Amino acid sequence: MVNITRVNLLSLAASIPYATELQAVVNGSVDHLSFISYNESFVTDILGPNVSQQLVGNYQDFQPFHEAGVYNIQTGKLYATSNWQGSLDNPINVTAIDIHGNNSIQSLHFDKLAEANGGSTFYPVGTPFNSSEGQQIVFCDEGDFINPAQLVLVDPSTNQTRVLINNFLGRNFTSINDVKQHPITGDLWFTDVPYGYWQYFRPAPVIKNQAYRFEPNTGVVQAVADDAIAPNGIEISPDFKHVYITDTAVHTFPNKDNLE
Repeated sequence: MVNITRVNLLSLAASIPYATELQAVVNGSVDHLSFISYNESFVTDILGPNVSQQLVGNYQDFQPFHEAGVYNIQTGKLYATSNWQGSLDNPINVTAIDIHGNNSIQSLHFDKLAEANGGSTFYPVGTPFNSSEGQQIVFCDEGDFINPAQLVLVDPSTNQTRVLINNFLGRNFTSINDVKQHPITGDLWFTDVPYGYWQYFRPAPVIKNQAYRFEPNTGVVQAVADDAIAPNGIEISPDFKHVYITDTAVHTFPNKDNLE
C-alpha cells in the first residue's frame, strides 16, 4: 500500500498544527510507504499513476541500504552502499539488488573502492544523457587510514574499476560523500565532509569542507562552494542550471572534537 498526502500550501503557510499533522503522517507509516507531495508533478511525473511498494529485504543486524541507489542498465541491478559498521575489519559493502531476478541480493567489494558511500550513474563525456550505452557507476570512496578519499569509476558488468580523482591540487580530500554527473557537460559535482573523521576511520581534515566540480576528460578540478558546515547530498536541477547541496550542519557524529 502507498499513501500520498497532497499538501495544501496555503494552509501550511499559516498553520503550524497543519505542519505537525503532516509530520505525523510520515512518522506513523509502519506498514506502508507514505509520500508528502508539495507539487502535483511529483505525483504525476515521478511516482506515476500505478505506484506500488515491495519489501525486498529486512535486516536487523546489518544496514546494507544506506547510500547511492544507482540502477545499471547492463546488469539490471540496483546498487546501494551499506552503512559504516564501526570497524575497519568490516568495510562498507556495495549491495546489488537484482530487480529483474526475484530481487536477489548480493554483497560486493570492488577493487580500489575501500569505503563506498554516495554514487551516481556515469556516462562517457559527450554521451547523450538519455543513452543506454556505456553506462557505469561513479562511487564516492570515503577512504580510511590507508586509502585516500576518492571518486572511483566502476563498470559493474566487468567489475573493472578506475580512480578518477583522489586529491585537490595535491591536498587530500577528507571523506568524499556524494556525487552527481551533469547530464550535458559530463562534469562531476561532489561534496567532501569529515564523516570519516567523525566516525573514527579517517585522519583529521587538512582541507575545508567544500563542494567541487571535476572534469573527467581534462583533470580540471575547482572548489565551487565553501560556505556549508557539512556539505552532504548534491543534486542538479531539472533544467541543469543549478546545483543543490544539503548541509547537515550540526547533525554530525560525536567524537573528541564535538562531544559535549
